[in-house]
Amino acid sequence: MLYGCSSNPKQTTASDSDRNINHASLNIQLDSAMLCDRFPPPEGYELIGHLAGFGEYLSHIKLLPDKSKVHLYNGELKSNQEVHAAVLDISVGDKDLQQCADAVMRLRAEYLYQKAAFNLLKFNFTNGFCCDYQHWKDGFRVQINGNHCNWQKTAAPSTSRKAFEKYLETVFSYAGTMSLEKELSPTPIQNIQPGDVFIHGGSPGHAVIVLQVAKNKNSDERIFLLAQSYMPAQEIHILKNPNNENLSPWYQIPDGQVLETPEWTFQTTELRRFIE
Repeated sequence: MLYGCSSNPKQTTASDSDRNINHASLNIQLDSAMLCDRFPPPEGYELIGHLAGFGEYLSHIKLLPDKSKVHLYNGELKSNQEVHAAVLDISVGDKDLQQCADAVMRLRAEYLYQKAAFNLLKFNFTNGFCCDYQHWKDGFRVQINGNHCNWQKTAAPSTSRKAFEKYLETVFSYAGTMSLEKELSPTPIQNIQPGDVFIHGGSPGHAVIVLQVAKNKNSDERIFLLAQSYMPAQEIHILKNPNNENLSPWYQIPDGQVLETPEWTFQTTELRRFIE
């Protein structure tokens, strides 16, 4: 076992009574260091998609102590410290690389690296070149000439942590929201699962990852937690819900077509999923 344990604010109607969640029912455990322990589902909800695979990895991510601030890659503080509920205990590095899509790729890569699923560990550059870890671990490195890329064997084979982190730096340098969006498969928001990604490819674009999903025990309603990095590169952090303080940091599936997060507004049709 690898692990331990902009729209208008949503208007609630009488018919939405089962969607009204009192903040006291959230049972947030601020002293807990693990995601699933600090942010368990509210009363009347149960986690889904967390017992195996990527969902398990995300659910058991370690968090920094409560009230930790978000730091940039250079050690400075993020200018807006009001958007996050917690900070993930994952290094941002010392380069301005691990931004929004990079944070999503980082979490996915960490999961695959830990389970040694090297054949699945690959990301496309913006120009379409597939930078796969299989080549990298065998000692090949990407040679770039203008918009053309190819592999050349220039290093000894290695699956060391240091070599893996250099692989990630290369991916972060040449991939982004535009390339990642094309790699992911569209999925209906009603079927949202841990590991799914809200992503808007572009320049600028943005991406946030779904960390946990819980289902109402008496209905099909799902709620979820989101995390992001941003620009400049910064520590990955769990987002507050800007439209529902009683539910925050959990989000509900919007009634309309817009999902508002603190620093980006997505269309609900922009939900994507990694393909195993």
